[in-house]
Amino acid sequence: MKSKKWGMMLLAGVLAVSGVFGLTGENQVQAAASIKAEVRKVSVSGRTYTVQTVKIPKGTKAALGLAGGKVGQTQSFASIVKNSKATASINGAFFNSYGGPTDPYGTLISKGEVVHTGYYGTSIGFKKDGTALMDTLRVKIRGTVTSKPDKNGKSRTQSWYATFVNRTPDAGQNVVLMYNSMRGMNVGFSGGTAVTVRKGKVVKKAANKNAAIPKDGYVLVYHGSEQNSVNRFAVGSTVEMNLAYEDAKEKTIPWNEVVTSVGAGPRLVKDGKVSLDAKGEGFNDPKILTASGARSGIAIMPDGSVLLATVNGATMKQWAQVMQKLGAKQAMNLDGGASSALYANGRMLTGAGRLLSNTLVFGQGVSME
Repeated sequence: MKSKKWGMMLLAGVLAVSGVFGLTGENQVQAAASIKAEVRKVSVSGRTYTVQTVKIPKGTKAALGLAGGKVGQTQSFASIVKNSKATASINGAFFNSYGGPTDPYGTLISKGEVVHTGYYGTSIGFKKDGTALMDTLRVKIRGTVTSKPDKNGKSRTQSWYATFVNRTPDAGQNVVLMYNSMRGMNVGFSGGTAVTVRKGKVVKKAANKNAAIPKDGYVLVYHGSEQNSVNRFAVGSTVEMNLAYEDAKEKTIPWNEVVTSVGAGPRLVKDGKVSLDAKGEGFNDPKILTASGARSGIAIMPDGSVLLATVNGATMKQWAQVMQKLGAKQAMNLDGGASSALYANGRMLTGAGRLLSNTLVFGQGVSME
C-alpha cells in the first residue's frame, strides 16, 4: 500500500511537469528555444552508452531547487521543477534517503547564502551572470562574540565557529551547528544548547528544545562536549560572522560572487582531461568507487555553456570517459541511482525513482535572488 501511494505521488508529479508552469512572456519562450535536449551515443571502453543531454547556454540563470523550499525535506522531482519555474533541471547533491533526517551531504548555496555545508567532493557554482565555476569548495564559518561593556566600560571579544549549517547532528556528536531560515521555522530536533542571534545580537540562550529560527538571524546549537564553549555567549552580546571560501588544500578561492552552488562529486574531468580520484575526495561507498549504475553529471564546456547529462549502467571511470568524450572542459558527478533525474522544455528525460532533496534549475523563470 505504501509503495502504491508513493508511486501515485511520483505519477502526480510527472503529470504536473506536463501541465501549465505559469511561464509566460518572451523571455521564457527564448529560454525554451535556447536550452537544447539531445540523445547522444558515446563509445568508451568498447561499449556504447546512450546519454541524455541538455545544453544550457552561457549566461542562463541557475538556481538551487529545494524540496518544499527548505533544507532537509523531500519532494517529487516534478514538483520541484514546477515550483521553481524551471526550463531545465537535474538532480543535485547526495542526501540521506535511507531513513532518519533527509539532510543533504554536500555544500549548497542558494541566493548567495550558504544553506548547507559538506566537507568532501567537488562543487559547481554559478554567479549572477550565469558564469560557472568548479572546485573542491570548503566553506569555513568563523565569527566573534563581544560581551556588553562591564561597569568599567570594558568588554571581551572571543572567537567562535560552526561545523555544519542546517544539518541534524548524530546522537552524541560533538559539533557546533548553525541554522538559518532556509531550514524552516525550527532547527528540527531537541538537544544541546541553543544561542539565538537576531540582527547581530544574542537575544536568547537556553537548552535546545527545537529552537525557533528568526528570519532576521540564525541559531547556533552547541552539541555534545561543544557545550563547554557556550558560556562565551550572553544575552546582549554582539555577534559577527565571517565566511571563508577555500579549496580542499585550504587555499582561498574566488567564490564570494557565487549565488548558486551544489556540492557532490567526484570530479570527472579537469581542463579537458579525465581526472578521477574518488577516494581522495572522501568517497568510500562501493557505489561510487567500483559499481556501475545510473549516473547524473554536469559539465562546463569550452565555450562557457553548461551540459547536463544522465546515463545508465556506467562505473565512475566510464562516466568520466563519457563526459570527456562529450567535450567537457570541467565535469563532476552528481547524486545518481534512483536519484538520477533530468528535465528540459516540458519533457521528463530521466525520471527520478525516489523523492528528492535538491536540484539545480535553469531558465529565465528561476529566481537567483
